[in-house]
Amino acid sequence: MDIPTLSFGVVAFLVVMALAFDFMNGFHDAANSIATVVSTGVLKPQHAVLFAAFFNVVAIQVFHLKVAATVGGGIVELGAVDHHVVFGALTGAITWNFITWWLGIPSSSSHALIGGIIGAVIAKAGVAPLIGKGIAMTVAFIFVSPLLGFVLGSLIMVIVAWVCKGRSPLKADRWFRRLQLVSAGLYSLGHGGNDAQKTIGIIWMLLVASGYLAREAGAPPTWVIWSCYIAIGLGTMFGGWRIVKTMGQRITKLKPVQGFCAETGGALTLFLASGLGVPVSTTHTITGSIVGAGSVRSLSAVRWGVAGNIVWAWIFTIPAAAIVAWCAYWVSTWVL
Repeated sequence: MDIPTLSFGVVAFLVVMALAFDFMNGFHDAANSIATVVSTGVLKPQHAVLFAAFFNVVAIQVFHLKVAATVGGGIVELGAVDHHVVFGALTGAITWNFITWWLGIPSSSSHALIGGIIGAVIAKAGVAPLIGKGIAMTVAFIFVSPLLGFVLGSLIMVIVAWVCKGRSPLKADRWFRRLQLVSAGLYSLGHGGNDAQKTIGIIWMLLVASGYLAREAGAPPTWVIWSCYIAIGLGTMFGGWRIVKTMGQRITKLKPVQGFCAETGGALTLFLASGLGVPVSTTHTITGSIVGAGSVRSLSAVRWGVAGNIVWAWIFTIPAAAIVAWCAYWVSTWVL
């Protein structure tokens, strides 16, 4: 381990701040996990958040730390990171999350954090420390993840429609109410596995930059991993009800069969991204899947105006969080 360059109090403050972001991530993105299962009436809201939170934490046993490694060392050079950068990044992400939660817009906590890291590093050292490959991959998945979710959601919907052709709608509805519990659990598993690791990555980055963890360490401490998974699970338990309404009702009206197809398509996308180590947006993914499943029934069943407003929020997330982080970095140099 290197010689610590920061007081324990400052590091502890930033770790708590990171866990607060993680909690807010779960709170903000709870809608992604539960909107379909609540809007179709399969689970009551209070049961749905407990269900989703459980699978958020269980994900610790399923996924490797590839996403954490990308966030911790694949976006910017570690040599450019210090406690001011971490403070700026977290402030930018938390601020944008709060604004979009307040307005009921399902934006991306993940891209808010990436934007925050980029903005804070630029404030300190310009663009030289940015790792183009990691940033390009993350930006590409702003479009790839909802598109893949759309394709998988619509494809699964077509397959299900073909398999259930000629069957009683009432019987099919009863079966898909049960199957939606499986698809919602898988989606929540993917949500926890991808999103908790982003906070693991930034705490890992902080501990290395401050000298509390050796640069050669192959993994973050166990307490970091567990605390991040538990924090996102607790955030999900409290739920972001403003966004549930947008995701579950305003984009398109969902039935259990469509909810199953949307969640399954979204879960497959998240599992693939986590396996590749790509920090994707669970919000983008489930939105694309919902639109895909809804559009198979009828293109007019999707409220494209609402979907369009969501896309604009996606586009602005990284630059908006980066601007706030840039300002917060300079504030940090005065107060920390």
